[in-house]
Amino acid sequence: MSPSLDFRAGFIRSTAAVMMAGAGCALAEEESGYDRFWHHATLYENADEGLVRSVALSGRLQAEGAYFDADQGDFDDSSWRRFRFGFKAGFAGDWVAQLEGDFDLNESFGDWYTRLTDAYVGWQPDESRDLRILKHSAGFTLDGATSSKKLLTLQRNNLTNNLWFTAEYFTGISLAGTVDKRWSYKAGLFSTDGDEEFSSFDASYFTLTSLGYDWAQDTGMDKAVVRIDYVHNDKDSDNNTRDFSNVVSLTSQWEKGSWGLWTDLSAGDGYFEQSDVWGISLMPFYNSSELIQWVARYTYIESDGHNGVRLGRYHGEVTVGRGDEYQEIYGGLNVFFYGHKLKWQTGLEYATMDDTAGDGGKHDGWGISTGLRIYW
Repeated sequence: MSPSLDFRAGFIRSTAAVMMAGAGCALAEEESGYDRFWHHATLYENADEGLVRSVALSGRLQAEGAYFDADQGDFDDSSWRRFRFGFKAGFAGDWVAQLEGDFDLNESFGDWYTRLTDAYVGWQPDESRDLRILKHSAGFTLDGATSSKKLLTLQRNNLTNNLWFTAEYFTGISLAGTVDKRWSYKAGLFSTDGDEEFSSFDASYFTLTSLGYDWAQDTGMDKAVVRIDYVHNDKDSDNNTRDFSNVVSLTSQWEKGSWGLWTDLSAGDGYFEQSDVWGISLMPFYNSSELIQWVARYTYIESDGHNGVRLGRYHGEVTVGRGDEYQEIYGGLNVFFYGHKLKWQTGLEYATMDDTAGDGGKHDGWGISTGLRIYW
């Protein structure tokens, strides 16, 4: 067994032990073993005095395996999907700071570090205001605005994968918050270069504006958020973004009792060789208990020119070309051992892509993937 596989096997065995210990303690005590274990991430806390009010570890660890088979070939692999580690701190006057790095555990030890992700200073006086400066997430579309820690599927939907800026973390400034617990907003200005740490401002910029409203009180739903995102991306050949000058996304999240439906209708105005793209994603889900969640998803994407659509993560390992019309159905099971902080996700999907140019983008295949998700 290779050192990488041995390391993953040891990690899975250790995680299984934590799951069993936490579950056992949860039956016997009000504070579960999970609560006590995760509390170790808090290194210091004193909310009443001093310049530094809190210091905690931050990060996520994700491992997964996949097997995909298509008319064009097959792919199977197991890997570390993400490992991020850092610190977050709270200061007097409601100031906060976070510094977190992204590491690739599939590489040799000396090559683990890849970049900074969250590396910002912020001001968060309450839940209704969140100001961030320097490097942080610029999320838009349904799954693009959802942290990888809290996705309901192993991978983001392919509509997001085509339109969202997958580098995710950019140097900039943003203000987000809520008004009257119904309205939500976010406005940001970000540099588009691909520097691993902070921006050197040698490319251009994009702006992000989001406005949402929760209709729950008006409809009797538990959650009924409808949000529109608009991104303007200044055209530059050095941009570390998708080649779209404008992206508009209309998303909704409807939840009542054990049932939910999340939707995304998005479109992008392409530049350079990228044609215009639009698509829709529908994701119903059902919580059969606090532990078990069933998820389904349908995604449709179309471009108005040749080679405007790319495949998702694993289908793209089988077929590297692009096409112009994509469809996918997905069915999955999520097991929440400790909410999103410790969960196991499994999904089965089938996808097709047409390629009218006939230059290597045609795809017809299915696959299964499963993985462990942890964050602290």
